[in-house]
Amino acid sequence: MITLRGITWDHARGYDPLAASVQPYAEQFGVRIAWEKRSLKDFGDLPIDQLAERYDVLIIDHPHVGLAAATGALLPLDECLPEATLATLAAQSAGASHASYTYAGHQWGLAIDAAMQASVYRPDLLAETPPATWDAVLDLARRLRAKGLYIAIPLAPTDCICCLSTLCANHGQPPGADGHFIDETAGAQMLDLLAELHGLCHPLSLSWNPIGMLDHMSSADDVVYCPLTFCYTNYSRSGYAPKLLQFIDIPGVRGSILGGTGYAVSARCPHPAEACAYGAWLCSAEIQRTLYVEHGGQPGNREAWLDDHANAITANFFRSTLATLESAFVRPRHDGYIEFQEEAGNRIHAMLRDRTSSLECIRGLNQLYQETRRA
Repeated sequence: MITLRGITWDHARGYDPLAASVQPYAEQFGVRIAWEKRSLKDFGDLPIDQLAERYDVLIIDHPHVGLAAATGALLPLDECLPEATLATLAAQSAGASHASYTYAGHQWGLAIDAAMQASVYRPDLLAETPPATWDAVLDLARRLRAKGLYIAIPLAPTDCICCLSTLCANHGQPPGADGHFIDETAGAQMLDLLAELHGLCHPLSLSWNPIGMLDHMSSADDVVYCPLTFCYTNYSRSGYAPKLLQFIDIPGVRGSILGGTGYAVSARCPHPAEACAYGAWLCSAEIQRTLYVEHGGQPGNREAWLDDHANAITANFFRSTLATLESAFVRPRHDGYIEFQEEAGNRIHAMLRDRTSSLECIRGLNQLYQETRRA
């Protein structure tokens, strides 16, 4: 029995389907994976070259592929997996999930999980049709406040930069499209919109990441609607949380920032062929729409997003948000972007907290972006 050491992220969506795959795969193929967890913040911010020294297989975020290409920390999967296998997974990709791990001529990960920022609401608290425009979001927020209720947005630092990126792309200005972060005027306008939304949000919004906000929204009765949060199919499943949440497309649909995770193999892995084969099995349409989704996973394979059974057990989560996923944009992925993302999130968070100038903030972000590109 070959045993590989794996690292994923600490949430039921990120761990449970992997744990469920261990025994059936070991019985069929003689390879066992010992999965461990890391925090959601470390998942986004901890350099993968450090993780790849300690683990054989890794669940990663696609902005890390620039670092992977620069350091050689990960195995190029196109040098280990058959071309036909990669072509099939590319054709079955949920949105740009598979392509987000293609960088500098190599495939650094397989799309095991797909996500993006979506909207979500409590169907038992919102009797009207959810907002389809940002003006309608602001109107709903004001009307809810008059009743002692709230909208909410997760605005912990990392989520601040993700929300700004989505707003910019949603309004036709995807960040990083022409070598700089964002046009000053457009960026300042979107920061002003984010500040206006924050002013109407639940008071804890600046402290929440998506999981914290969704946990609150599904248990307390004061948050009715959220226009932007990374989506979690778990909260649309009966029995996961006290109250069911319904995920839908964001206002305007286009431009949501792509999330999700990828399956990667360390360049130090002593059994690369076996590690790659396990990843291809996990990401296959058959496993993704059965074992993976049945154990709380959020598949990276589009076949699962269209599957009747997958939608039946998730209150139609996948079909209700697929348009947003398919029009989501891929973040910059150059070596240095992770450092930019972390510091930029801190600066936007401070701007919202202290109510400082949006124009000065965006100028600082553009300068920081150029510095990290040069680095």
